[in-house]
Amino acid sequence: MRQIIALGGGGFSMEPDNPLLDWYILKQTKKTTPKICFIPTASGDSDHYISRYYNFFNKQNCKPSHLSLFKPPTRDLEGFILEKDIIYVGGGNTRNLLVLWKEWGLDDILRKAWNQGIVLAGISAGSICWFEEGVTDSFGEELEPIKCLGFLKGSHCPHYDGELDIRHSYHKLIYSGAIQAGIAADDGVAIHYIEQNISNIVSSRPKAKAYKVYLDNKVMKVIEEELQTNFLGSC
Repeated sequence: MRQIIALGGGGFSMEPDNPLLDWYILKQTKKTTPKICFIPTASGDSDHYISRYYNFFNKQNCKPSHLSLFKPPTRDLEGFILEKDIIYVGGGNTRNLLVLWKEWGLDDILRKAWNQGIVLAGISAGSICWFEEGVTDSFGEELEPIKCLGFLKGSHCPHYDGELDIRHSYHKLIYSGAIQAGIAADDGVAIHYIEQNISNIVSSRPKAKAYKVYLDNKVMKVIEEELQTNFLGSC
């Protein structure tokens, strides 16, 4: 079973006192102490980001590790990745993430991990990367479309309620045909895919939502369809 959990925002890096989304990710392996690996490429392997990861996951029932492409732990990256239960990709610059992954062959290794049933997860850039396309500010101040790995069909827009003007920009790009229809997620929302289908949408914030966003060609208007989102705090 192939799984991807795309976080629009939240988790240990954005909500250090709200562990609901990270707990949800850990539960998906059905293992008592899953092996989870953090990939902080998009942040340039920020030491502070890596420290926050260990500060949280060292306190959970799991075995945390991380993969730095600037200081690789081994030459056998494939063996290192494929022994894990969860791969958790951090946020930052999506363009840099994709370029470095391709150079190191990590894009192909992660596809093998996905096909092997390892849970893939990520926030922001680490969420966008799994889709065919995403919305990013990696090229500068303007929000632009970016081609991604294509594990999941369509486009993705994280931080839908958390960044200035991102909602308007996503609508504009879809309307112009610059990007295909897709799924948007507020901060605090995780979209759980099994294969190509949305299995569940969960949130760490009561009012946070996910949306299907597409162009209705009959009326030439971008439609934003709210999707059922389950608040984890009520579970």
